[in-house]
Amino acid sequence: MAEAPARFRIRTGAPHDAPMLRELGTRIFVDTFGEANTQENMEAYLASAFSLPQVQREVNDASSTVLICEIAGVPIGYARLRSGPAPAEVIGKRPLELVRLYVDRAYHGRGVAAAMMQRCIDAAREGGHDVLWLGVWEHNPRAQAFYRKWEFKMVGTQMFHLGDDEQTDWVMSRVI
Repeated sequence: MAEAPARFRIRTGAPHDAPMLRELGTRIFVDTFGEANTQENMEAYLASAFSLPQVQREVNDASSTVLICEIAGVPIGYARLRSGPAPAEVIGKRPLELVRLYVDRAYHGRGVAAAMMQRCIDAAREGGHDVLWLGVWEHNPRAQAFYRKWEFKMVGTQMFHLGDDEQTDWVMSRVI
């Protein structure tokens, strides 16, 4: 596996990380999407997607891997990978979904997301997966550009429910 630069480290998450992941994920999600959505829809989504029981289920899910990026023990980002079925547009025998790749805004442009993406690709390869796929909001050009740099291509769309707002995500994939 490619190693992150010495200033930060990426480690595999464990069950005891769930409260921290809940706080980190909530904070980054609000920071990234809060201004573009209603408070009611944000609160509804966060109450379900980032509830402590939900985050605990995700960390304990045998089909998932959580990778946490830290600087001096302080979490600054995380990724969650999940094996299982993919949308029909994703072509591969052993797909792996990149469910989340979140980096604290203060660390954008410092190589954190790139190191985390490389670790995700390495994990996919080591796990025998042949395609990595994700959903990204159609109104998130920064993330779309980042994924294109990593050779992800748009292959379709899927719906994402944020509270009572039905939004469109691009489905992007890349061969491993």
